[in-house]
Amino acid sequence: MPTLSPEAALAQLQWRYATKKFDPARKIPAEVWSVLEQALVLSPSSTGLQPWKFVVVTDPEVRKKLQPAAYNQAQIVDASHLVVFCAKSPPTLPDAERHVERTAAVRGVPMESLGGFRKMVVGLATRAAAEGSAWAARQTYIALGIFLATAAMIGVDACPMEGFDPPKFDEILGLKEKGVTSVTLATAGYRSADDSYALLAKVRFPVDDVIERV
Repeated sequence: MPTLSPEAALAQLQWRYATKKFDPARKIPAEVWSVLEQALVLSPSSTGLQPWKFVVVTDPEVRKKLQPAAYNQAQIVDASHLVVFCAKSPPTLPDAERHVERTAAVRGVPMESLGGFRKMVVGLATRAAAEGSAWAARQTYIALGIFLATAAMIGVDACPMEGFDPPKFDEILGLKEKGVTSVTLATAGYRSADDSYALLAKVRFPVDDVIERV
């Protein structure tokens, strides 16, 4: 299977930045956006439980309502797409059972053969429930990382955003009724030609400062 060369992958990661100014006239083509949605679906989670929902907001009127709850940041309305990363609040035993049933169906194996797996998943869901939505919230950041990396690999600009009022987003999007709560955001699209942040050098500590080899 063809893969991106190590050099090309690093080049794309150097290219990406938290885009502050999107070109509102440029939209992500449907076939490209489909890849990013699949990247979200393919994101890893503990035992594969997938304790999340990703709300993709493209309706301009809804985004105008959300903008004041995100400190009026322009990305909310100017980007091609807005993704609200939501966590189950919290995962439940029915969620665990659904995952086991889905595993049996996808892999074509009898439920009886998944006894050990079911015990592990149910145990995890029970522990996660004791934490409320905190465990599920941490899992959503894994999906955020996959989304940002995939966007960079296919030449789509993105910006992770924590600067927003989750309760207000939950209210506007009716998330409580869906059993989830907003955790973080990502806007995606194409950078504006006059976004000065695109020209700034990436500031990172040296490799040996942040990576310890044992």
